[in-house]
Amino acid sequence: MIDTVLSDDTRAKLKKISTASIATALFKRGLRNQFIQGVRPVAVKEENMVGPAYTLRYIPAREDRNPITVFRNPAHPQRVAVEQCPPGHVLIMDARKDARAATAGSILVTRLAIRGVAGVVSDGGFRDCDGIGKLDMPAYCANPSAPTNLTLHEALDLNVPIACGDVAVFPGDVLVGDKDGVMVIPAHLATEIADECTGMESFEDFVLEEVLAGAAVIGLYPATEEANLRKYEDWRKKTGR
Repeated sequence: MIDTVLSDDTRAKLKKISTASIATALFKRGLRNQFIQGVRPVAVKEENMVGPAYTLRYIPAREDRNPITVFRNPAHPQRVAVEQCPPGHVLIMDARKDARAATAGSILVTRLAIRGVAGVVSDGGFRDCDGIGKLDMPAYCANPSAPTNLTLHEALDLNVPIACGDVAVFPGDVLVGDKDGVMVIPAHLATEIADECTGMESFEDFVLEEVLAGAAVIGLYPATEEANLRKYEDWRKKTGR
């Protein structure tokens, strides 16, 4: 497991940054495929989900290995993940983009929330989504699903590299989720992405104000005209941003 330590400052910045801004900053660095596909918030939260990844990998279930009695095993990887995912981290699950069966339900996700986990992400399904959505902790999945994971998935590996929604996720990568979805930031880039995107979002707020006031986007977004750059600096002084 990579021991990713997010400073309070970096975590606070990422909580205010959109996944769109992060995608742009990563694209500038040649990283094109960091947005988890097909995963949406179970319920919209006002604050971003931010935390290092703790991973769980599922494989296709096989009937002789996955009777419902396997949940009696105290070493069952799904249950162990719920009890071992560190506070402040995000439990992220590789369910092979198959949401026909649930990778967790409201009891397990509630336990994560009580333990101080920062969020949960699956490219499979969740059961009891209504209860999960009522928790303060953010949760993301592909779809609601009533069947238990055992009908399609076997929980196998903890904290190994996984695929989630067509994105490679390594233990310790920093996950940021907003109302649109979830971005994966390589751990070594988290601080510089947070710093860069804080400035990007300041500029985009300025641009939006200008557009709402009737300004054209050519020469403004991106700011290729000196007059707009000066106007932005004046706006920053005025707003303290």
